[in-house]
Amino acid sequence: MELKRTKHAIGQSAYHFVWRPKYNVKIFLKEYPRLIAEQAIKEVAVKWKIEIIELKVMPDHIHCFAQIPADMSVSFALQVLKGGSARIIFKKCTKWKAFFSLDGRRKPHLWSPGKFFRSVGSVTSEVIENYIKYSQEEWNVDFRDMKQKQINAF
Repeated sequence: MELKRTKHAIGQSAYHFVWRPKYNVKIFLKEYPRLIAEQAIKEVAVKWKIEIIELKVMPDHIHCFAQIPADMSVSFALQVLKGGSARIIFKKCTKWKAFFSLDGRRKPHLWSPGKFFRSVGSVTSEVIENYIKYSQEEWNVDFRDMKQKQINAF
């Protein structure tokens, strides 16, 4: 996975997300609901510039490996993925709307409020720890003598 470049930043914001339907129901046992959910999540991701690297719709939960824009928080990314996909799924699977609203009058909620996320990168936490601990030397530079230079290290 490559680093993403913006005008003022370079980095990687890749995450493994997991979320499940409300009431822990296995609603994605059949192929049609699985395909609808997969299409809905991918559609929302495109709209919000979230790059889906891998997506798996399981019978009772969703696994999503995605790279989010640098200016987007993890909680907002999950909010738009869950909320936007629920809206699309309810439009295509209208019977679910009544089931997930309990009495048919309340606003339906497809996804449970819980979520799992973990940042994923090309280096491990041990590598970062060792890099910070052992490879950073003190700078013996007088910055007053230096003129501003463009950094091309990236």
